[in-house]
Amino acid sequence: MNFDLTDERQMLQDSLRRYLRDKYDTATRNAILESDSGMSAEIWTGLAELGVIGALFTEDQGGFGGAGFDLAVVFEEIGRAGVVEPLLDAAVLAGGLIADLGDDAQRAHVDALIGGELHLAFAHGEPTSRYDLNRVQTSASVSGDSIVLNGRKAVVVNAEAADMIVVSARESGEVDDPAGISLFLVPKDAKGLTISGYALLAGGRAGEVTLDDVTLPASARLGAAGKAYAAVENRVAIATTALCAETLGAMETACTLTREYLATRKQFGRPIGTFQALAHRMSDLLIEMEQARSAVINAAGHLDADRVTRERHVAAAKNLIGRAGRLVAEDAIQMHGGIAMTQEYELAHIAKRIVMADHRFGDTDHHLERFIALSAA
Repeated sequence: MNFDLTDERQMLQDSLRRYLRDKYDTATRNAILESDSGMSAEIWTGLAELGVIGALFTEDQGGFGGAGFDLAVVFEEIGRAGVVEPLLDAAVLAGGLIADLGDDAQRAHVDALIGGELHLAFAHGEPTSRYDLNRVQTSASVSGDSIVLNGRKAVVVNAEAADMIVVSARESGEVDDPAGISLFLVPKDAKGLTISGYALLAGGRAGEVTLDDVTLPASARLGAAGKAYAAVENRVAIATTALCAETLGAMETACTLTREYLATRKQFGRPIGTFQALAHRMSDLLIEMEQARSAVINAAGHLDADRVTRERHVAAAKNLIGRAGRLVAEDAIQMHGGIAMTQEYELAHIAKRIVMADHRFGDTDHHLERFIALSAA
């Protein structure tokens, strides 16, 4: 099997890497993190103009990519540069669900997203749901020609900046039934919608979203009533793969910074990288990183497979990335010493990003259990 990038993907990778190398450095990121929005409108517009957002959607959806390897190329570069703009949540999750389930009028929002004119967020997780996608307590009640939403959503990334939020709510069934879950497009200015925002440890901002008798027209529903679970599970699988690719890119940066530090930091008159103990530890990190790369390729290549096969490969990749990422982050910090903990040094952000990625969409233990269950199916 040929794992080389196509000419189009190689061009996308080269263009995105050059753009981020010129526009994104530690000082720039720190300034963005200290801002009220937690993101840069200039960078977001630049990514749209470069075609990066469009690469996450198929031609039928208004983009020019959309395959697993397209996402892997984009998000590996996003992770390599430590970009904090909410590309994963706004485009892959919220935008992807609109593209998958929306009618013609609703899909116009995807065009605006690809053009960099619209911000979206996806509100699905709840305070008691942990990693269970089927556990939805937020309710959707039909009242005449309208739908009324009530409930609370937790850690909604990009909620404050979003012009519109894709919200999941239950129209029927018990709290943990996969059936009965619907998705709705909720404008940010909807009456009864409140957002309490905060900064995230790995960068960017999220918010707790409360829906108190939020009344929407029936046209706000995405797809058929109570049939959204399969689309949500599919999109989360795609987003999990993208997060694995992003973490791989961050691991590459951590290894590069560590290798450069070992080559320049001297002790007893020679670079510390020549000491056998540190050289062996560095070799271990590079081996782990290549295993992680294989896992990302494997997951990206199976996103179009049947549900069980797709979910099994995604679970395997997320488990391996979580274990390898923690090793890379911890060893990189230890080999750097105190400098690795300073906000002005690149590794401080990169290491936090790697570690916190394990807690999105299911940690290593969750995906190990999920892999075993899917393998027995």
